[in-house]
Amino acid sequence: MTEKDENSNDTKLPVLEDSWSIRPCSVYKDEYEECTSIKARFHQYFIHGENTDCTDWHNDYQNCVRYEDSNGNDLAAGKAVVHSEEERRKNRFKGHYGNTVWQKRKTPPEDWAKPLPDWLAKRYENSYLSLKQMEIDGNVTKLDEKQYCLIM
Repeated sequence: MTEKDENSNDTKLPVLEDSWSIRPCSVYKDEYEECTSIKARFHQYFIHGENTDCTDWHNDYQNCVRYEDSNGNDLAAGKAVVHSEEERRKNRFKGHYGNTVWQKRKTPPEDWAKPLPDWLAKRYENSYLSLKQMEIDGNVTKLDEKQYCLIM
C-alpha cells in the first residue's frame, strides 16, 4: 500500500509544479565549483572581458539542499530552484526564438517519407542496416545470412 492509501484522510501534501526540472544537488555544486575555478575564470575573462557572476549556482545549490533535506516540504526553496532553471532555459533559447531568418514549420513536408533515389537504394541494399532490418522483419533465412569476419 502507498502512503496515500494508509492515510485515508484528505490531507494533501504540497506539490511543487515542475519539480522535474530540479537537477541533483551535486550538479549545482559541480557547476559552482567549475564556474569559480581558475581555468573557468581565465576563460570568462578571455571571452567576456570580465569574470561572470557564479552566485546563481551557489544559491541554487543551497536551495536544492534545503528542498531535498525537507523531503520536498520547503516549497520556497524548490520554487527558487525551478524559477532559476526556467530563467536559464529562457536564456539558452533566446537565440532560437529570436531567429527570424528561418520560417518555422507546423507540420513536416508532404513528401518527407518518399522513397530513396535509385542510386541510394542500391547503395543501401547490402548495408549492415539493411541486413538488420531484414532480420527484424524476418525476411532472412539461414541460407541467406551472410557471415562477417572482424579482425581487431
